[in-house]
Order: sequence, then C-alpha cells, then structure tokens
Amino acid sequence: MFDDLLERLGLASVNSGACDAGWIERPGGEVIRSVNPATGESLAEVVMASVDDYQRIVERSCEAFVKWRQVPAPKRGEVVRQLGVALRERKRDLGLLVTLETGKIRSEGEGEVQEMIDMCDFAVGLSRQLHGLTIASERPLHRMMEQWHPLGPVGIITAFNFPVAVWAWNAALAAVCGDSMIWKPSPETPLTAIAVQKIVNEVADANDCAGVFSLAVGGANDVGESLIQDPRLPLISATGSCRMGARVAEVVARRMGRSLLELGGNNAIIVTPSADLELALRGTLFAAVGTAGQRCTTVRRLIVHESLIETVIERLKRSFASLRIGNPWDDGVLMGPLINERAVETMRQALESAVAQGGTVLYGGKRLPRPGFFVEPALVRAEPGMPIVGEETFAPILYVLSYSTLDEAISIQNSVAQGLTSAIFTNDLRESEQFLSVEGSDCGIANVNIGTSGAEIGGAFGGEKATGGGREAGSDAWKTYMRRQTCTVNRGSDLPLAQGVKFDTEHSMT
Repeated sequence: MFDDLLERLGLASVNSGACDAGWIERPGGEVIRSVNPATGESLAEVVMASVDDYQRIVERSCEAFVKWRQVPAPKRGEVVRQLGVALRERKRDLGLLVTLETGKIRSEGEGEVQEMIDMCDFAVGLSRQLHGLTIASERPLHRMMEQWHPLGPVGIITAFNFPVAVWAWNAALAAVCGDSMIWKPSPETPLTAIAVQKIVNEVADANDCAGVFSLAVGGANDVGESLIQDPRLPLISATGSCRMGARVAEVVARRMGRSLLELGGNNAIIVTPSADLELALRGTLFAAVGTAGQRCTTVRRLIVHESLIETVIERLKRSFASLRIGNPWDDGVLMGPLINERAVETMRQALESAVAQGGTVLYGGKRLPRPGFFVEPALVRAEPGMPIVGEETFAPILYVLSYSTLDEAISIQNSVAQGLTSAIFTNDLRESEQFLSVEGSDCGIANVNIGTSGAEIGGAFGGEKATGGGREAGSDAWKTYMRRQTCTVNRGSDLPLAQGVKFDTEHSMT
C-alpha cells in the first residue's frame, strides 16, 4: 500500500527536504526518519536543509517575489486555482499520506486536504477583491485613498498536527497577495510537505513562477532560527507551542518584522441545564478525541452545571469505552495514535500531576499494548485551581469541572493563559448572548451548540492572549500578507494644509 502511494505522489525517488526553484539534490542537513506513529516503523528517510541551503532558498524566493508582485492579482489567482485542481486530483492519496505520517483517521486526513482545496477556492475569489478605500479629504480638490501592495517573502512554520492545511491557509493567501514564501514544516511530518511541494512545482513550472513556493525542511535551531532572524522576510507565520511562539515573537519584533502566531489552546465547553445533552455529548466527544487530542482546538476542559455533572460523566465514560481505537487507515476507527513516544510520556506525566494535585482519573489514560503510540482517552474529575488544568497537554485528556452559575462557568473558562476557542451548549437565548458578549468568552472563537473543533475556512481563525492574537484563513486575514498605503492626490493649484495649519511661504520663496 505504502510503496504504491509513494509512487503515485512522485516520492519514490525524492529524499530531499529542500526546494527553491527545483530540488536541491544534496542538502547539507541531517538525515531524519519519517515514522508511522501507528506502527513505530520508518516510512522514509529525508535529508534536511542546512543553513547554507536555506540561504540559497531565500535568495531565490526574493528573486521570485520581484517578478511575482508585478503579476496582476487575478492572474496570480489563476495559478492558485490550478493548484486547487491539482490537489483535488490527488486528494485521496495525499489524505492517506497525512494519515500514515500523523496518525489521523482517514476522514480527517482527507478532510485536511479538502481544507487546502477550500482555501484555494477562497483565494481565487479573493484575487479580484483586494479592495482599498476612498476616504473623504478635509482639503478642497484633494482625494485620499488607501491601497494594498504585496508585502514580500513570507516565512511559514507549520506543526505536525495539521501538516498541510495550515500551510495552505498561509500560502494560498500569500500567493494571491503577491508574496513569495518559504515553508519550514515540522520535522515530524516531512513527507507530506515534500508531496505538496511536488504538486506545487508542477503548477509553478507550468505557469513560469518557479521560486514563489519554496520548501526548507530543517531543525528549529538552524533553519528555524535563520528564518525568524532573516530581515529579508517581513512576515513570519508560525504555528506551534506558546513557548515556540514567544521565541518567534521576540526575535521578529527585535528586527521590526511582523509575526502571525497561532499557538496553544486550552479550550473549554460549557454545558448548561437547558442544553440538548445528546448534542453536547456528541460535540464534546469529537472535540476531545479527534486527532487523538492533538489539535490546538481540542476541548481540554468540560465545565458542566452541577445538576448534570454525574449524568455527563457516566455518559462520557461509556462513550470513551466504546470508542474504536486502532490503525487510522482502517474503516470505523475513530481515534489513532499519538505522534511519538515523547507525547505518550507527556500524557502519563500530566495524569500523574493531576492525581497529585487532587484530581481523580475516572476513565482511561493507559497505554495500549500494541505497536505504535496508542493510548486510551482519559477522563479526569478536576478543580479549576489545579495547575495542570491551566496547562495544554497535547493528548486526549478531558478535565471535567462543575459550576453553579453561568458567571462562574465563564470565569473558569477564561481563567487560563490561552484564548483560542470556546463553546457553550444551551437552549437559553440569554445564556448564549451572555457567552458571546463582551463579558463572555475571551477567546478568538466562540461557538454555540457546536464543539470547539472543526472551524470553517470562511472565518478568520485565531485566538487571544497566549494563543498569539493572529488571524489566518478567511474574513480579512489577507491584509496580514500585504502592506497598507495611504495616498493623497491634490488636483488643485493651491497647497492647503490639514487641521487648518497656516504656513505662508510666499515671501520666503521670492
């Protein structure tokens, strides 16, 4: 199955993790293994880029930007449209590769590729809508307007849990905005990045825009540091942990660059007495165990009204027990493995901390006796003041907490450092409106009667506080990839000044 897949995706003879306008045959970086987390076996070896390779890549990207920014935006949109078509043709195969390299179930793997396709479709329409403004001027015979120009080469750092979709969030928009880009994927998932780059190269070569999309697989301490410190890159978009984001923000700010950060999430669902319990339980289950709890949008805290908490706990225990865990490519499997051994150990340590701090493991949390990195999802009764509840553990651990008033529930939800996504299940209009009001959820995403995972690309995705404050994908997120310019045109023969300032130069000029 896997050998044929590599052949179909054009990966059978490519082991280079570096591409500028073409593959660098002998990159100077280390050799890493891509591992199937469901078996622990190696899928392939990839040679990473070195710092010297990175320099070569960014030089080509800068050259490509100078040409690409002159291409009319609708023409740039046509290239992205062709990329969307190419992704459609390879959706099943690329989705299976995502499954094999990350451990996501098949529908999630294919869903991630569909998200790339959706972003291409969105960006094609956007390529004809990069609108500026006409602004009323206070000066006679003057016109003031606002326009947008391409920003420059963009650095894109992605995480293992969404190895291709988050790249598309950035790349599709950056491309139609007139930017070139350098992609540094996670070393945990190099094959999916190389497969996407192969597809991109076909489209770029057919449209004479080689170098607009570049790839540099590398480590955080060499290629990663070179990328974030590079003054040639006016924008760094980084997805990952809060610790990583703090480093990126510090370094990029020091050189007066921009950073778009999508970092950790410690997300909560509130279940009120009026909630449709069946709906709430289904929404919670997917949000808790989808991608084995390794989504930034995973629900980690379930805040349940005290009148319902025992019922909810018993129902969740039964749901967790009936959950089919196994090889993510098999039909009917709902939860695959964690990404690696370190993730398994981190989950174990978090559960030990929860117990030491007064929590009770109500269900699961054990490692499964099989190859790979499989665990049971864990259900933990907890209290808001427990330090571990304020941390994001990238694993399927769901802390259950009780509340008595909605004000208390919202306070518990907002008490953590992160502020990505949130949800409430209620049939009470006042409760939903309070949750969405200024005194409600402090997260970048707030949902009513749906879970915390599964955002659509049409809305701007991102969070507040330690989540980073950036916005990607839909709405007006495109503005991040462009520079704004305010222009004033005087069609008269006088030179009036704003704010009524008088500066008579008649005598000084004669």
